[in-house]
Amino acid sequence: MSDLTPEQQALKEAYVRARGYWRPWTEGLLRFDPEFLQAYGKYGGYAAETGPLSRKMCELVYVALDGSSTHLFRSGLALHLRLALQEGATAREIIDVFRLATIQGLDGCNVGIGILTEELASAGIQADRVELTKEQQALRDVYVAQFGDWPEFCEQWLRSDPGYFAVLLDLLADRRAGDGLDRRSQCLISLALNACFTALNPQGLRVQIKRALRLGIDQREIRQVLQMTAHLGVHACAIGVPVLMEALEERSAKVGSDENGGPE
Repeated sequence: MSDLTPEQQALKEAYVRARGYWRPWTEGLLRFDPEFLQAYGKYGGYAAETGPLSRKMCELVYVALDGSSTHLFRSGLALHLRLALQEGATAREIIDVFRLATIQGLDGCNVGIGILTEELASAGIQADRVELTKEQQALRDVYVAQFGDWPEFCEQWLRSDPGYFAVLLDLLADRRAGDGLDRRSQCLISLALNACFTALNPQGLRVQIKRALRLGIDQREIRQVLQMTAHLGVHACAIGVPVLMEALEERSAKVGSDENGGPE
């Protein structure tokens, strides 16, 4: 491809300042739709430029979103993981992010047990509401001590399958190490995973926002995380534009071959 025009070079530099990276798909957009690239660069950079979260925290949020099983965008994960390390993130902090993304797999269970309870009631099968056993009460106390709340899905799992709730509680146990994520950071990561459109979980999102407010997390930080979750939509361009460029190159090569009479 030809060298960039002064206008294109200025747009590229502005994008890199706003987003911190330059990739083949951004190169393609620069040439095919520079107005959209400029608009996305301003939009994508707004949260980081105006929000209160540190650059490291922003990169950890992106690591969570790209590494989530609902998205699994490897190139973005590799990019933001390296940027997080550059911003001072520790390996343990990144492992904590992956741990929280793993726990995201519980969302279907937690939504489903609520629906099952409702449908059983509709069928005339009422849930067991007898007094909790000492063992069940002990499990409840541990959960409340760690999270400061008691969502309805916890009550439903504890009563319907206390053995499952026990292993679930162990999975959720706070295993913070000295250089791992603090509780506030964990909450923001979990909030992002529940808010992202690739796995939108309104029930879990409400739980995480309530926890964030109880932890004293400023509403500006919550809004910034919500804004950042929408950025994954641009991965349609990140994957699609390079494919378009390859297809156009293949077509151009085929046309050139046909004009030259094709292979002898």
